[in-house]
Amino acid sequence: MASALERLAAIIPPVGPRRSRDWAAVEQQLGTALPQDYKELVETYGGGVFDETVWLLDPGCPDEGYNLLAQSTERAEILADLWEFEPKPPQLLRDDGAEVLPWAYLEGSGAMLYWLRRPGQKPDEWTVMFNEGRGPEWEYHPTQCAPFLLAVLTGGADTVYFPEFPPDEHQFDSNDDILG
Repeated sequence: MASALERLAAIIPPVGPRRSRDWAAVEQQLGTALPQDYKELVETYGGGVFDETVWLLDPGCPDEGYNLLAQSTERAEILADLWEFEPKPPQLLRDDGAEVLPWAYLEGSGAMLYWLRRPGQKPDEWTVMFNEGRGPEWEYHPTQCAPFLLAVLTGGADTVYFPEFPPDEHQFDSNDDILG
């Protein structure tokens, strides 16, 4: 069976060369290894936006708004402040030390896609959490980021937050083209 990335590339062919990143340096800065499917997504597409909606964060992007490293720091601060008065999602309360790390966000909504990182898990075991961004609602998706992205783009995700999917035609716009 083809991987989620192979199926994604079949419906949205990547353009341009592969984009290598110094993953060892990125992971050292983050203080954690990253899932292989995410690294392959970034190396295949680079950072950018799928179907004008889902922005894939890229540790190599010079714009902090689209940079995985910058967003991980910013999101950690925002969530720490938020959880002073808003409850954490149950998945973060169940395991002492569980936390989230952003990997994508939704255009114009403030919504974020995170990895749920539980103690003792390897990065390839991390699953997806979705936060609506301008409210307290969280969704848990027991899958990795590439299969979740594929499910969203093809209308197969079990979520109320992507009612416009799937579109008639798919596209990917690279940060290289958008940000110049």
